[in-house]
Amino acid sequence: YRRERALALRSSSSALYNNLTVLCPPARPPRAFGAVHGTTVSLLGPEGPPRQLPARAGGSALSTPLLTQAAWCELPARVLLVLTSQRGVQMYEADGSTLVFWHALDVPEHPAAHSVFARGISVAGERFICVGELGWAVGRAGSPGGLSPADLLTPPGTSSGAVLVFDIPPKGTNVTLSEVLEQHRDPITDIAAEQGQAPEGAGDLVTADDCGTLCLWSTGEEFTLLGKVPGSGCTCSSVTLWNGIVAAGYGNGQIRLWEAGSGQLRAQVSAHARWIYALDLAPLTGKVRGG
Repeated sequence: YRRERALALRSSSSALYNNLTVLCPPARPPRAFGAVHGTTVSLLGPEGPPRQLPARAGGSALSTPLLTQAAWCELPARVLLVLTSQRGVQMYEADGSTLVFWHALDVPEHPAAHSVFARGISVAGERFICVGELGWAVGRAGSPGGLSPADLLTPPGTSSGAVLVFDIPPKGTNVTLSEVLEQHRDPITDIAAEQGQAPEGAGDLVTADDCGTLCLWSTGEEFTLLGKVPGSGCTCSSVTLWNGIVAAGYGNGQIRLWEAGSGQLRAQVSAHARWIYALDLAPLTGKVRGG
């Protein structure tokens, strides 16, 4: 590693895990960076001043929702910037200039008792984007201003998670919700697709939840569940997938490596005293770093 020039965003970054997205085409330097803070995402390219993209409230909502994550999704035919929030999923062209698609979440009639938001974004296969949708019955009264970033990290009460699979056209706005994956019983925390070459029989998509459960999927016209790695009650905050190996970071500071085919534990690193907030994978070498 070598230090290069520092780049300054227009605002701070919320205390959410996986709160950095980088648009980095193969064999070229990074082209853009983004991080969520409250109701906006700060975007920074190699040229031009930094700028901010606000969340969309959707419908007749009177307040702007908190953003929970932002990620550039690089499909073979196009690149989209995907934002998740308390109210829905927004998809923009890569530069954030044009809103391509808006998917509203089912907001309950009594938000003080129930709440929903989306978190976890990943490309899947040749034309799909997967996003986690979360909902729970709140165990305490909601605050007047809605959820804080701390609430998004540790949702109270009884919760559940689903994965929304969007079919993305090569161009245009005809994005469709093609499938909903309902195998998790806890909020989705992260989603990752295979970045190397998956061995035969291994999944090419992994989803993680707040209880530490991992679901291994095979993508295609329909998504098939290949297996589950049971959780132990500790949040799995971040996952990556490379050559059939799942690297998972946990709230107890551990990093564990699992086989994507059998779900067998291959290695465990217990060197951190606090949360693993993000994992980063070098797709050409398979090197993983976390912190």
